[in-house]
Amino acid sequence: MMEANFFERVYVIARQIPEGRVTSYGAIAKALGTGRSARMVGWAMNASHNREDIPAHRVVNRKGLLSGKHHFAGTNLMQQLLENEGVKVVNNQIIDFEKHFWHPEIQE
Repeated sequence: MMEANFFERVYVIARQIPEGRVTSYGAIAKALGTGRSARMVGWAMNASHNREDIPAHRVVNRKGLLSGKHHFAGTNLMQQLLENEGVKVVNNQIIDFEKHFWHPEIQE
C-alpha cells in the first residue's frame, strides 16, 4: 500500500527534527522527492497524533503557522510543546521562524 509506505517515509524524517527546531510540510515533501505532496505530509502528521515517537508539533506550514494545531488535544498543546523546547509562538505564528527552521536532508 503506497500511502502507508509514504507515511512511514514522512515519519523517518519527522523523527530527525531536532528539539527546538521546526520544519514545514513542503520541506518534508521535497526531501522525499515528492515536492508537490505537502498536503499528503499533512495527512501523515494528522495520522500520527497517537504515536509518541513522531514529533508532529515540530511540523508547521511554510510561513511558520501552527496550521495543524487543531489536531492536538487541547487548544494550545502544539504551542506549549514548542515553547517547552524554546520556540516562541505568538498568535499561532513562530517567532524567528528562519532561525528555528530545520532543512531535512534530500533523500534520493
